[in-house]
Amino acid sequence: MLHLLTAPPFSLKVSTRSMVFRPWLAGLSMALLATASGQALAQGWPAKTITIVVPTAAGGANDAMARIIGLGLGTRLGQSVIVENKAGANGAIASEYVARAAPDGYTIMFGYIATHGINPALQKLKYDPVTDFEPIGMVAASPTVLVANNAVAAKNVKELVQVIKAKPGTFNYASAGNGTAPHIAGELFKLSSGLDVVSIPYKGSAPAVVDTIAGNTQFMFPSLFTAYPHIKEGRLKALGIAGEKRSALLPDVPTLAEQGIANVNMAQWYAMFAPAKTPKAVIERLNREMNAVLADKAVEKKIEDQGAEVETGTPEQLKALVQKEVARWKGVVSTAKIKAE
Repeated sequence: MLHLLTAPPFSLKVSTRSMVFRPWLAGLSMALLATASGQALAQGWPAKTITIVVPTAAGGANDAMARIIGLGLGTRLGQSVIVENKAGANGAIASEYVARAAPDGYTIMFGYIATHGINPALQKLKYDPVTDFEPIGMVAASPTVLVANNAVAAKNVKELVQVIKAKPGTFNYASAGNGTAPHIAGELFKLSSGLDVVSIPYKGSAPAVVDTIAGNTQFMFPSLFTAYPHIKEGRLKALGIAGEKRSALLPDVPTLAEQGIANVNMAQWYAMFAPAKTPKAVIERLNREMNAVLADKAVEKKIEDQGAEVETGTPEQLKALVQKEVARWKGVVSTAKIKAE
C-alpha cells in the first residue's frame, strides 16, 4: 500500500476516480447511516410515552375509537399511550402537526376519511396525505346514516323529502363543519332530492348530534359509529344508510339508494398514520400490535356496539386506499361545488 501511494502515475488516477465517485460514496454512506439509525431506533422502541393525535374534539367517534385502540396498544407495548385532541380545519391542523413531527414512532395519528381523503379537494394543505405519512393500518369502517329528530313527521327518506318540500327553507341539517363527511353527504342529499334546506355547521359531530336530538336542527348524516348509541336508545330515528349496503347493526334500515336517492354514498373509514420516514420496523411493529388489539373480541365488541366494523390490513393496503380516496373526492367535491369553511 505504501508503494502504491508513492507511485506518481497511479496516485493521480486514484485521486481522479475518488473525485468522480465521491457523491455516490457519500450518498451510500448516508443511506447506510440512516438504515443503521432506523434499526437502532426500532430495537429500542418504544422507550417512552406514545401520543396518538386525534384531529377532532373529544367525545366524537374518532376520539372514542382512538382511546379504545390506545388502551390496548399501551398494554401490548408496555408503555403509556395518551390521546391528544387537535381539532380544527376539518382535521388539517392535526394532520400538519403529525406530518412535521419527528419520525420516531412516538407521535402517530388517528386519521380518517376527511384528513386523508376529502381535505385535498377542499383546502390548500400544508401537508400531502400520501407523501408526508407512513400508513400504519386500517382500524374500522362505519357507514353514514341519515338520522332525524323524533319530532320530524317522517318514517323513511321518501317521507322526509315530502315533509321538507312542503315547507321549503324551514328545515336545517347539522354537520360537523363545512367540508366534513356529514356536510358533503348532506349536500349530496340536497342536490339529489332537489331540496331547499340550510346547513348548520358545528365544531365536530358530537355537538351536531346533541342539537339534532334537541330539535335545533332536524336531520343530519353522522357516521353510524357516532349515531348508533342514540338510535339504540330512541333519541334519534334512522331513516336510511348512505352506503352501498345495509348495516348489520340496523338490518331493517334500507339504504338511500333502495329508497330512490342515488349518489349519496359516504362510507367513513378510520386508520392510523405516522410521519414519513418513520423506520419500517417501527411501522411493522405498530401494525402488528394494532391488529392484535383489534383481534381481541372485547375490543371488537366495543367498536361494533358504537356502530363501526373492525377492519385491519397492511400499510401497503392503506396507502392504496388513501390514493384512491384522494382521487375520488376531488371529483365529488368539484361536481357538488362544495366549499370548506
